[in-house]
Amino acid sequence: MASRKPGSSAERDGNLGESLRRIRKERGMTLIEAGEKTGMPMSTISKIENNKMSLSYDKLVRICKALEVDISQLFTGGTPMSGKPAMPASSGRRSINRAGTGYAINTPNYSHLYPAADLLNKRSVPIFAEIHARSIEEFGELIRHPGEEFAIVLEGTVDLYTDLYAPVRLETGDSIYFDSGMAHAYINVGAGKCRVLSVCTSDEPGSEVTYAALVDTAPAAAAPAQPKAPRKSPKK
Repeated sequence: MASRKPGSSAERDGNLGESLRRIRKERGMTLIEAGEKTGMPMSTISKIENNKMSLSYDKLVRICKALEVDISQLFTGGTPMSGKPAMPASSGRRSINRAGTGYAINTPNYSHLYPAADLLNKRSVPIFAEIHARSIEEFGELIRHPGEEFAIVLEGTVDLYTDLYAPVRLETGDSIYFDSGMAHAYINVGAGKCRVLSVCTSDEPGSEVTYAALVDTAPAAAAPAQPKAPRKSPKK
């Protein structure tokens, strides 16, 4: 994130480019081939490998799909895997992140913090995001990625733009679940800092993700409307 608590240890994206270059070469893939597979210019791949450009989530997904690796392998520099082995129904694995820790990637529009970056083959990818862009013009081209996305506003006010719906305003505690295949953008429209927790499903056919309560600050649900008493038949 752009600002961190003293003593926090967010790992920066300095080694992501090195991991990308090493995995690409282990795959026997040239920059041109990597560009063709990801749908990104060769110059963009080169800039990322040389740590001259940070990755937004949609580009991260495209690169991982092209290289056939898990997102966490780029973060940790782990050995590439062929395919994604299914996790046991109850594996007992877990990952704990203290406040302000995780893998940090900063872009002009967002500062992303990825918790649980040590776990491979996650069925969902949680991301803490601080939103910088204050207008859709400043944001630029909307992004899209396979899967679905859940987002809850932790602080500030957000306008969520998509290419299919009118912009929707979300205040602190509001949440939204949407098809992230729609082009979309989060815009900070409040006076101060804006922070969102988003959870993106991985591009894994048949995966089902159950989202637990993420924060205890969300407003209480409105009481259900009481059914109206049936009308009495008029007396004859």
